[in-house]
Amino acid sequence: MAGIYIHIPFCKKACHYCNFHFSTSLKSIDAVVQSIKTEISKQSSYLKEPVTTIYFGGGTPSILNTSLLESILAKLESHFSLATEEITLECNPDDITFEKLAEWNRLGINRLSIGVQSFHEHHLTWMNRSHNAEQSINSIKWAQKAGFENLTIDLIFGFAGLSKTELKENLRVVQKYAIPHLSVYGMTIEPKTALGHQTKTGQYLPLPEAEANAQMLMIMEELDRQGYEQYEISNYAMPKKRALHNSNYWQGATYLGLGPGAHSFNGTSRHWNIANNQKYIKLIQQGQPVYEVEQLSTIDRYNEYVMIRLRTIEGINLDQIENLFPAYFNYFIQNIRPFIGKHVQKTESSYRLTQKGKFITDLITSAVFKVNRESD
Repeated sequence: MAGIYIHIPFCKKACHYCNFHFSTSLKSIDAVVQSIKTEISKQSSYLKEPVTTIYFGGGTPSILNTSLLESILAKLESHFSLATEEITLECNPDDITFEKLAEWNRLGINRLSIGVQSFHEHHLTWMNRSHNAEQSINSIKWAQKAGFENLTIDLIFGFAGLSKTELKENLRVVQKYAIPHLSVYGMTIEPKTALGHQTKTGQYLPLPEAEANAQMLMIMEELDRQGYEQYEISNYAMPKKRALHNSNYWQGATYLGLGPGAHSFNGTSRHWNIANNQKYIKLIQQGQPVYEVEQLSTIDRYNEYVMIRLRTIEGINLDQIENLFPAYFNYFIQNIRPFIGKHVQKTESSYRLTQKGKFITDLITSAVFKVNRESD
């Protein structure tokens, strides 16, 4: 199984916290899409197995008109062996209309990821989101009415100005509409963002870590009560509603990234496209590579394995890590040992984070990382 990720690098507005690659100038949409289709042709040999998932991310893919989305899907179909079980489209609430929902359905898009972030107006204004609270609710109701049963929303917690009451209200909306999947992220302050600048200049005071952890605990407990499975630290799903694309990524599947700023992985190397729309277009037109390549050493692959797997509900599989990385198996066992009990649960076949361990994931990960860069 393999996945394809298409990065659509356009947004109506720049959210104050976002550091993903995007442009608020929409003038080059057609040229970027044409370049993505050319890249599809050039990269048709990258994947050796059938494509089971396609993910349109961004940016804001829902900003594209239907004909552009359709042309990308048609190009993929002509160059790859598609056995798609899941085609996801990230979308903003203000882009969702009944007409668009019907068109997305017709294209075979069967999963929507809606960037809600909050159901409170003042939070959305502070984040500089392009939608309002009413559109947050309507987008979910309309998507469900249009037959999109496979639905996920994004929520953000851990920022100053979000009260416990407001957080509970966000989670009550989730329950009211029986949303099958959620991605819930703690607010991070990236240096090259508006929020990063506000923090640096003292205009914004980050929420203390203890309060952010209290919000995270509230989320975990409430969503558990509602019947969600926290199958990855930031992702919660009702039974049989896990995200296939991301789950495959966490299990080490091969994926191809297309578009400016997109990343690809084939098990032994990683490459990433240039994160500049105009340079991407120019290089594609000139027939030049648009990416840089990194060959992954055994240490690189070990570190990535433990970093990703510790975040999942399955944790680190003992047989797997011993078979994949025999030279570092004892190193892993030795360095995770101090966390067993309170922060890590050890079973016959795996090591998994406990609830308390999820609050110090980065600390545990850094402890089991192999930082010695000797040749392997």
